[in-house]
Amino acid sequence: MTLSFSSFIQSLSNPAMLLTVVLTLGVIFVNGWTDAPNAIATTVTTRAMRTRPAIIMSAFFNFLGVLVMTTINSSVAETISNMVDFGGDTHASMIALSAALFSIVAYSVGASVFGIPTSESHSLIAGLTGAAIAIQGGTKGVNWNEWIKVLYGLVLSLVLGFVLGWVICKIVVFICHDMDRQKTNKFFTNAQIAGAAAMSFMHGAQDGQKFIGVLLLGMAFVNGQTSAGSIIIPVWLMLLCSITMGVGTSVGGEKIIKSVGMDMVKLEKFQAFSSDLSGAISILLSTLYGIPISTTHAKTSAIMGVGASKRLSAVNFGVVKDMVLTWIFTFPGCGLIAYLMAKLFLAVF
Repeated sequence: MTLSFSSFIQSLSNPAMLLTVVLTLGVIFVNGWTDAPNAIATTVTTRAMRTRPAIIMSAFFNFLGVLVMTTINSSVAETISNMVDFGGDTHASMIALSAALFSIVAYSVGASVFGIPTSESHSLIAGLTGAAIAIQGGTKGVNWNEWIKVLYGLVLSLVLGFVLGWVICKIVVFICHDMDRQKTNKFFTNAQIAGAAAMSFMHGAQDGQKFIGVLLLGMAFVNGQTSAGSIIIPVWLMLLCSITMGVGTSVGGEKIIKSVGMDMVKLEKFQAFSSDLSGAISILLSTLYGIPISTTHAKTSAIMGVGASKRLSAVNFGVVKDMVLTWIFTFPGCGLIAYLMAKLFLAVF
């Protein structure tokens, strides 16, 4: 099934669809605002780029990531849209989906106020899952064959990011150990910018697809379909999501840049480049296989791997502990909010 832009505009006459679209775009905007700064954190804190130019660059490459990668491989969007089952009542499904999105915005904005690097991926997954459980009255609303990919992504982003960070940093040190330090610093200043662009591109590719999957669900429901399996992703939808994420990224998140780029571990330019490259590779592999992962996980675990390549004491595990606790609380916290909001929305509307 192909969706035209005109039919999308007409569907906005449905209040539930309008609310779903507004909330989804709001979540995408918040994602660009709170998650995307992770991609440029190390580049800013090593002074390879100033904050505002780095944010503008990140916004541009987030835009490209959503557009280009979704055109090549949309498996992450398919995973998200097939992960839950809202049942056969498409009107009620629209209401529950709106509740899930409302909970994601509330949770994410609350965390960003305190400069905490949030996992928008986990918030999205938790929100959809909580709403599906609410409307179905139990776990039959969860498609475990797809949901298991979330666990794969959790392990993959942590382990692969850390290992790649450690290995790539060791390789860089081995290659450059006899070179002039001043010359290598100049090279890695430029390499960092390229690495940050790659991280931003892959952030857009991974997270942009997740929210495209949500919009596909909403458009399926408004057309009386219980799933988005037969819908082809149109170019206009990719553009809508990529522009929204790019604008959100341009708002910036300086508290998050400091938390990720400075508080976790002190990095030199070659180390920052290694972490960016490692994180981008982790996200690329996951995206190609349709595994939704946290871009925050991928970047922070890569930074830890880079820090550990020198010595474990170089990593501030107090900050790491705070982040891990935040990620752990996201699933039950955001899931519970979504469950309660879905029950409330269904009772009221």
